[in-house]
Amino acid sequence: MSYAIIGFGKIGQALAHAFARKNIDVTVASRRPPEALAPQARAIGPTVVAKSLRDALAADTIILAVPFGEHREVAKALPSWTGKTVIDAMNLFPGPEEPDGLPGSAVVANAFTGARFVKGFNHLGAATLATDPVVAGGHRVVFLSGDDEDAIAPVAALAKQLGFAPVKLGKLNEGGALVHARGRTWGQLIFQDLFKKEQ
Repeated sequence: MSYAIIGFGKIGQALAHAFARKNIDVTVASRRPPEALAPQARAIGPTVVAKSLRDALAADTIILAVPFGEHREVAKALPSWTGKTVIDAMNLFPGPEEPDGLPGSAVVANAFTGARFVKGFNHLGAATLATDPVVAGGHRVVFLSGDDEDAIAPVAALAKQLGFAPVKLGKLNEGGALVHARGRTWGQLIFQDLFKKEQ
């Protein structure tokens, strides 16, 4: 399984730290050319490699960490998303009210036609997400939601591999709404930093 993080701002870098901590290879890409990202990527760890957007999108699993308005540009970069898993780590913050009357994650899912789509890693601030998720025997919770149950399982496995405790919240219109940030209206679980003890 290969992984790429699209977007190398605070959230993208925080996620790259999570991969580096576990020595898992991950590609990073953004609007900037790879040579502009390379020094930061190398500083995070040897398993974090900057590539062009086109090359990064060859990965099996794509984590979206771009500003919300830019997801459509990423979606247009491939003719088909069939066979790809897309993890939406974005928030509409700051941003418009629900576009098209839909939660942000539903809008994004519609843009990535054919992809296995999961909302995840979006409810924590970048500084929190960048720190070691294992604290005093507990694992930091990441919430996952999606309309395709089969898509959630590998993302939950990745979260565990990174040291997090995945908690499934159900479909996008149910669980997704609990971790949805839009403008000044936030779901009840946004920015809740919770830990799950090992059983």
